[in-house]
Amino acid sequence: MFNLKEVISVTLILFSVIDVVGSLPVIIDLRKKTGKIESERATFASGALMISFLFVGERILKLFGVDVASFAVAGALIIFLIGLEMILGRTIFKSEVSSGGATHIVPIAFPLIAGAGTLTTIISLRAEYQIVNIIIGIILNLILIYVVLRSSGWFETRLGSGGLEVLRKIFGIILLAIAIKLFKTNLIADF
Repeated sequence: MFNLKEVISVTLILFSVIDVVGSLPVIIDLRKKTGKIESERATFASGALMISFLFVGERILKLFGVDVASFAVAGALIIFLIGLEMILGRTIFKSEVSSGGATHIVPIAFPLIAGAGTLTTIISLRAEYQIVNIIIGIILNLILIYVVLRSSGWFETRLGSGGLEVLRKIFGIILLAIAIKLFKTNLIADF
């Protein structure tokens, strides 16, 4: 059941997909517009979305007649596009950034943290890893997310725009490799 190697893999994959560090420019901008980020609420809402989708996501897929391997291949394509977006600096996926009262949920918890890429990755990971290891990976990521959200001002002054951009490119390359691995593994499973 518990496998440290799987936990580390899941944690790194989710950390790359969630890309809370790459989202720092958006988070910092929101903090400036709204005055503060509700780190606890954003983290809790993100965790609730991710864990709910881990357990209910497959049932939702069955309603539409889609198997997990096919969804994983689709997820691999989305992760690939997100990686390209990060490396090339082009926006493929558009998201609305609102400064309404629920800043901790929209856009931070959804779609920045628990967006389409993250939810797709969670269901894709379910095809390869044990659920307990995925839950531990999600919890470890939620801790990292909370720390980053809480420390967004500190990150802004320490890393600067150049440092944030370098991190974004590195995580983009990691995502491309993960997408290719998921694609190969699940495409072979279909044949």
